[in-house]
Amino acid sequence: MKFAVIVFPGSNCDIDMYHAIKDELGEEVEYVWHDAEDLSGYDGILLPGGFSYGDYLRCGAIARFSNVMKEVVKAAGEGKPVLGVCNGFQILLEAGLLPGAMQRNTNLKFMCRTVGLRIENNETMFTNGFVPNETIKIPIAHGEGNYYCDDETYEQLKENGQIAFTYAGTNPNGSRGDIAGIINEKGNVLGMMPHPERAVDALLGSADGLKLFQSIVKHWRDSNVVTA
Repeated sequence: MKFAVIVFPGSNCDIDMYHAIKDELGEEVEYVWHDAEDLSGYDGILLPGGFSYGDYLRCGAIARFSNVMKEVVKAAGEGKPVLGVCNGFQILLEAGLLPGAMQRNTNLKFMCRTVGLRIENNETMFTNGFVPNETIKIPIAHGEGNYYCDDETYEQLKENGQIAFTYAGTNPNGSRGDIAGIINEKGNVLGMMPHPERAVDALLGSADGLKLFQSIVKHWRDSNVVTA
């Protein structure tokens, strides 16, 4: 499976993402600059964390208009897995690929620590390697991770099984319903604030995040099995 790590001006977790895919997952991966106009050669699209375009206006608001985002939207429409982590999640929200919006953390502070996540739906292409209600340890590093949506959207997220992860224990940022990650209705776009790419080896304090990337590959291989 071949992944694209999209690099925006201000991205700072692109190297972490590249390492997770190449060295820990053992799959093919390339950096793709924000002005790229073709993602057809990639099987999965990864939007890393950071401060795209300096987080001016709103987090992800400018990155949403990068040339490459037309291709990201196209890839999502084709059913390819698209993962946005932290700033990548914010960009997906700004692009309308996921519902809702991000607000400042309720304590108005940047937070960087490991938190517990509960698997709310393990029947997605991103979570099939987990067991129902499993709790994992994944780092967070954000100042605007307070996910918000209106009542109608929140009920739809619950009814459709679109809430992939919630914070287990203390909610670090005030996000609605303790939401840490959501998927689109089609199930192939995931946005999450915690950083699974920073939890792919025990030396990092947790290898729980590796299961997410392994889940993507498993789904892709199962979907591309050629029968005689």
